[in-house]
This record gives sequence, C-alpha cells and structure tokens, in this order.
Amino acid sequence: MKDQCSNGLQALFHNPDVATGSLGELLNHSSALLCKWLADAPNHGPRPGLIVQPLAEPDVAGKQIDELWRDLSSLMDGAYRPNHPGALAHLDPPALNVSICADLIAAGLNNNLLAEELSPSLSRLERSLCSWMARQIGLGANASGVPASGGSLSNLMALTCARRAANLQGRCDGVVLTGAGSHVSLNKALAVMGMEPDCLWRLPLDPEGRLLPAVLADALDRANQLGLPILAVVATAGTTVQGVVDPLRQMAALCKAAGVWLHVDGAIGGICALVDSQRWRVDGIELADSVSLNPQKLLGVSKPSSLLLLQDPNHLRTCFSTGLPYMEQATADHGGELGIQGTRGAEVLKLWMSLQYLGLEGIEKILEGAFLRARSLRSLLEPLPLHLLAGDLHLLSFNSAAASADEQINWRDRCHKQLLESGFWLSKPDWRDLPLLKAVLGNPFTSAMHLEQLASIISRSL
Repeated sequence: MKDQCSNGLQALFHNPDVATGSLGELLNHSSALLCKWLADAPNHGPRPGLIVQPLAEPDVAGKQIDELWRDLSSLMDGAYRPNHPGALAHLDPPALNVSICADLIAAGLNNNLLAEELSPSLSRLERSLCSWMARQIGLGANASGVPASGGSLSNLMALTCARRAANLQGRCDGVVLTGAGSHVSLNKALAVMGMEPDCLWRLPLDPEGRLLPAVLADALDRANQLGLPILAVVATAGTTVQGVVDPLRQMAALCKAAGVWLHVDGAIGGICALVDSQRWRVDGIELADSVSLNPQKLLGVSKPSSLLLLQDPNHLRTCFSTGLPYMEQATADHGGELGIQGTRGAEVLKLWMSLQYLGLEGIEKILEGAFLRARSLRSLLEPLPLHLLAGDLHLLSFNSAAASADEQINWRDRCHKQLLESGFWLSKPDWRDLPLLKAVLGNPFTSAMHLEQLASIISRSL
C-alpha cells in the first residue's frame, strides 16, 4: 500500500532513512559545477552576453538529469560574473563562501519563518540578530527590526510605519520629503500606499549631491504653510550614482523639532555604522526613527539580504500584525506579524553565518578595502581631463571634461566599449544632465594593478 501511494515520487526527495543517497550525488555535482564556473571567470568578461536559452516550459515527461545539467550550464554561461576582477559596474559583489553554503543549507531546511512553531530556533535567531544590528548602529537598547527581500521592501515598510505613526493611515494627501538623489523605490512605495507621485517631494541638492539642511527646512515650512501633512523625511546614506551621504545629524535635528519621522535609506552605506572606524561616514544615522540596511551590497552576503531596523520596533507590530489564528500562540511575535511578508525562508542563516565568520574585524577589512580602492582610483584619475563627482563611499562616477554634451556622450560610449574589450565593466548612468561612467569598488578581486590598467585605458581614450 505504501509503494502504491508513493508511486515512485519518494525517489525525488531525500529519504530520511539514507545518509546521502541521490541528494549527496546531486550536491557534489552542483558544487563542482559552481566552483568550475567561478574559477572560469578570468576566461570571460564580467558582463553577461545573450545566449541561446533552453526551453522554459517543461515537457510532459521530466528531463533526464544529465540533460538538465547541460541546460543549467548554458544558463550559467550567460550569467553575470561578480568575482571577475573587472566587475565594477554595480553594487553586486561576489558572495562570501560561507554565505553560499548557508544559502544551500537554508534551501535544504526549507523552514518557514512565518510562525515560531515552524522554525523556533531560526525565528529566535532572527529576532536576536535584528536586535543586535539595530543596537550596533546606535538605534538604542530596545531597537530591533525585520529582514526583507530587498531595500525596496524595507523602504516601503518604513514609510508604512511612518504613516501610521503620524495617524495618516487612510489619507493620501501626505508628503514625503527627500533629496533628488534618493532611490526610485520611494516612488514605488508611495504607489503601493495609494499615494500620487506628487506626494514625493524630491528636493534640490547642493553641487556635491547632498540635501542641504536649509533646503529641507524650507520644504518643511512650505508643506506646513500649504496645510499638507508630512508623512516622513527620507535621508540617503549612499546615493546610487555617487555614494553621497546626506547630512544625517542636521536632518535629524530638523525632524525632531518638527515632530516628523526620519527614515534613513542606508542600503548602500548604512553598514558602515557596524564598526567604529567607519561610523563617521554615516554620522547621525543613530538618530533616525528607521533605517534600511542591505548587507548584500558590500559585505558579500548572497542575495537577498536586507533589513528594516527601528528605534521602536512596536511600530512593526502595530502596522502589520493581523493575528495568525491557524498557528499556535507564540512566546513572542510571529515573524509574519512583523512585516509585509508572510512566508519567508531561512535567509537569516546567510547573514548570521557571514557575520559570525567575519567578525567585526572582518567587516572592517571589507569596508577598508573597498574605500581604499575608491581612493586609489580617484587619485589615478584626478590628473586626467575628467570631471570626478563627489562621493563618500566606494562609488566613483565621472565624465569627460569636454565642452559639449555630444562630445561627452561620444567619449563615454567609446571608453565604455574599450573598457569592455579589456575586461572591465563600468555602468553608464545619466545623472543631472551628465553622461557618466560609474565604478563600484566593492570587488575584493580588483587589485591595484587592475586599477592602474583601468586608469590607463581611460587615459588613452581621452
């Protein structure tokens, strides 16, 4: 009877009565395939190219595993290679080895952090880790937070909490004040919240790309004069194009005086607050009501890895708790009661294992290495006829000092092509009417020699 019911399907899953079995063989093959792909990075450019893809739809009968491996290999050949020394285009560093392993274990555990009864150890670990990170960046002894599948969701939850704290739920006429360099996820957040695009006031920046306190003060006064309720102010600790940090301490003082929620989008730079030697880069972040962090953008925690941290985590419960009547009563809040997401995998393992393995000294070394590479590249490019934008972190954006916009665009495209041909991939943002090249220096495999080669190609292109 047991065999009739299983109908052979048990062979597709790992048998608890077998130590390794077919799963062990699959894992061995998978790890060999991944390690071969990672080791092959120097033989390819960092930027993925278009390839012939296997069919997406399944056949009536399942594929043989050898054929599936071949299809997987072809997909991997068309993937971005973050561990290539020339991969400098985006905020996507290579993943830490322990994070890759933790991702594998999390997939195998297949636990659900929706409710404590489903994953008691992992749920408690998640709460403890969020509390430690919130305290470590200075939000206070009672601070905590919740993980999210990316900074966009963290920012959405922060603004949702801010709206409820301001007793503006159900109203769509509030405004959010932020700098013109803030992330586009704020536009998405307001759209999800049922608010019109003009509710987001993107304020002008100074020549270096920062939101000046005086500009924010004027905007606060203007909103009050118009009778518009202010939902929140959003400061940026690391803009996407320049890596510029807003004057957080002064903005916090203005928000406190006005009784307005301050959220810091620290997806890029907020991680600096974890270690004493780099905390100065985001000075004042500890005064925010809420902070979003993305360890995936610099520390090498595999995607996704984002957190929303709050001085008062009770806002999460107030906003998102609905009750889970189909679950046992928990000793603390269920994970699904503290944010928008219900079902969540054991992604906390990636962050926990990475932080445990690195320690504060390891975190400090990763940050120092990235900032050193940024300083080195800047010093190599400063003598050239380029316009180098200001930046506080590990991003460096620049363009030609040519007079006309057409000349700047032509140079950028020509230089970008020459860089790709030599194995260097920089991105091509357009910002404040400037056609830019942007280098993100979070790749630990980019050496001083690579930076010299990069600068030499740029010099010849000029």
